Amino acid sequence: MPADSPTVEQGVREMILLMPRLVARAKRTAIPEQLRDFALKPRHLSLLALLLYDGPATVKTLAGKLEVASTTVSLMVGDLSRQGILTRCEDEQDRRRTIVSISDRHRDAIEEWLAAGADAWRAVLEPLSPSERRLVIDALRTYERETMKRTRQPD
Repeated sequence: MPADSPTVEQGVREMILLMPRLVARAKRTAIPEQLRDFALKPRHLSLLALLLYDGPATVKTLAGKLEVASTTVSLMVGDLSRQGILTRCEDEQDRRRTIVSISDRHRDAIEEWLAAGADAWRAVLEPLSPSERRLVIDALRTYERETMKRTRQPD
């Protein structure tokens, strides 16, 4: 093991010290002026990021990708739709389904809001090999899963 490689306990210590700072910085991400009156929260970032990067989707699809209940996503979509941030339209292939998308009026502001985090992750992930990127992503997913087992917090 290289001299600068931490033991498991040293790694745990480093991550315990690092995670609160990362969360605090993420919460302080400046909301663009155009979106400030909408009471958006960090929880909205994931939903908006999915719609921005993956395109329009159904509530069920969004809930699956976000790994939360459809009712949780439905409530967020309803709230953001009433504020004009999202639009809902009937699916042309199946009129029983509703497709959710970001309104054109707010797309640029949402891109701006997500840019700081995207740029930071790009700087982290670009120098890594694809397998190293997978390792980082898998490690964070495992951390999320393990903390969810121990903290019964709502979505």
